Amino acid sequence: MLIIVGLGNPSAEYENTFHNMGFMAVDKLAQKLNKKIKKAECFALTAAFSAGGEKIVLAKPMTYMNLSGDAVKSLAAKYKATSDEIIIIYDDFDIPRFTLRARSEGSGGSHKGMKHIIEKLGTQAIKRVRIGIGKEDREAKDYVLSKIKKEDEAAFGKTFDALAEFLSEYIKTRDFDAFIRDCALYAKSAD
Repeated sequence: MLIIVGLGNPSAEYENTFHNMGFMAVDKLAQKLNKKIKKAECFALTAAFSAGGEKIVLAKPMTYMNLSGDAVKSLAAKYKATSDEIIIIYDDFDIPRFTLRARSEGSGGSHKGMKHIIEKLGTQAIKRVRIGIGKEDREAKDYVLSKIKKEDEAAFGKTFDALAEFLSEYIKTRDFDAFIRDCALYAKSAD
């Protein structure tokens, strides 16, 4: 069992914003795997399929960012998934733009969506990958809800392509240490 959740906000007004990096990343993964994320269940849109005899679920919570834990907890209950069988993808303004950072546990940092997931699941032992959006000299809320600049779209597209490749490999191998290394190497190449 594996649930891969991309965080974001569901309204059209939030499309192509930094806070929807998780949605964009899981959409790219679905495209790579030739899946459609469209089934409404557990406060999310999902695509469920089997790979290597194992159930895989791609999900985009429809709860809005700060209540993402409701969807993740509901999905975990429905699919009888442990926290170790979940990967969360989200934006992070504390790491450089176009980089990827993965880890198997930790706090939610300044990210309210991840904090809510930790609160709802009752553990910090949740795999996650953060997509760096960098920082600009303005209020965090205004920045994460702002549109991605046209000149940055191609670089973020490459980041999503790389992440989709790394996640596809993880689905096959279940080697999270290798996944972390792949993300770290990509981050170095993005510098």
